[in-house]
Amino acid sequence: MRPIPTAFHLGPLELHTYGLGLAVAFYLAWRYLVVRTRRAGYPTDWLGSLGIWVVVSALFGARLFHVLTHLSSYSGQPLQVVEVWHGGLASFGGLLFAVPTALVVAHRRCPQIGLLEGLDIAVPALALGWAIGRVLGPQLMYQGGGHATSSWIGMYYAGQVGRRVPVPLIQALEDAALFAVLLWLDRRLGRVAAEHPARRPPTGALTATAMVIWGVARALDERLWLGEDGRLGSDLVQLAGVALAVGGLVLGIAVLRNWRSFVTAPVEPEQLDRAHLAGQ
Repeated sequence: MRPIPTAFHLGPLELHTYGLGLAVAFYLAWRYLVVRTRRAGYPTDWLGSLGIWVVVSALFGARLFHVLTHLSSYSGQPLQVVEVWHGGLASFGGLLFAVPTALVVAHRRCPQIGLLEGLDIAVPALALGWAIGRVLGPQLMYQGGGHATSSWIGMYYAGQVGRRVPVPLIQALEDAALFAVLLWLDRRLGRVAAEHPARRPPTGALTATAMVIWGVARALDERLWLGEDGRLGSDLVQLAGVALAVGGLVLGIAVLRNWRSFVTAPVEPEQLDRAHLAGQ
């Protein structure tokens, strides 16, 4: 089986499947973010500028993190630092730059959205983008496979010799599962909140769940399919995954306590009156 072409020509123009795939994934995730924001009752006209800032910051951070963790590969050929069409984008670097950028833009353009509420709105869209992007992005890029393997699941990738573990497809399944879990949890908590219309429900549950699941999955992927023992970049990715999961666990414990208080707290008559008026 031959590797999937990483580029094709449209007349004199050379297009890279990796970049086109990521563009499609980002657009679909952004459209879903618009839908979720609208459902939450907030304006969406500012999301276009948010998308531009997120794309620029995510690409910069992802490339920077990749280069810093693979310095030995670029020290002799510094011009390759800007050759992103050959792949080389680190998820954690993208998150490290894109998330703070998105939070700042959201606070300025739509300050009525709280921090954790905004993250809960965005996280399912992010998981959807990851799931699609793994198939249309790294799966189609130069040297996109993982460790060499003789297993039947192995695939051929451009720039790599022999069969490789199809890590992008594995990660796509992981992210799709995460997306399904987040949708289920969102609907479940929505039903619970609807039973207590007099109070504002706690936020942060989707964010904490995504941090734990994605952090653990990313660390295991690096450990099992991608990393090399003793390599600094691989160790940093695994450490970042564990740290993200631990942070999500801490946040999840706090959110769980808030939800317990939300469900068991008595309802004041004034709250019932406000809820009744809001429903009219």
